[in-house]
Amino acid sequence: MKALILNGEIKEENSLTMINKNIEEILAEQGYEVESILLRKKQIGECIGCFGCWIKTPGICVINDYGRAVIEDIINMDVVIYLTPVFYGGYSSELKKVVDRIIPLILPFFKKVEGEVHHKERYTDYPRIIALGIMVDEDKEMEEIFNNLIKRNSLNWHNSFTGGTIKNTTQEDIKNQLNKRLMLGGR
Repeated sequence: MKALILNGEIKEENSLTMINKNIEEILAEQGYEVESILLRKKQIGECIGCFGCWIKTPGICVINDYGRAVIEDIINMDVVIYLTPVFYGGYSSELKKVVDRIIPLILPFFKKVEGEVHHKERYTDYPRIIALGIMVDEDKEMEEIFNNLIKRNSLNWHNSFTGGTIKNTTQEDIKNQLNKRLMLGGR
């Protein structure tokens, strides 16, 4: 089994390195081969909304940068962890670039999902997504917005995202929260 951690930290001073290492350890204990990517160290451009990945080069982004490689990595994993500080209830800009660039993994055709119109799947199997939003302070409104974002994104992936926010407190407390969020079950 393979797992990928997409670390969306913005700057070194708000480092998620310790949390990333804890996630790696927990996943390794569960039998996963783990790869971590510190996104801010990679050249990943923003999606330009051209839909070339559907029309010109189906399934492949037309932007030739590291974004292509990370998309290929994502679809070949069993589990993908979105690790991000929470900004205004959303992902960091580094993680958001990747989330926007995964559009080649779905088709430009539509179907109804839970009474809403969403894109059809390009592949039969998609990785399980666990989104972990790290919050320094408790903020119920931001936590609710983040959890709604995870739910909405999971509809687009035809997948059940799990995860949620983690309060950045003591090392032991963070590890306990991670263990609870990373309970992977039988996938």
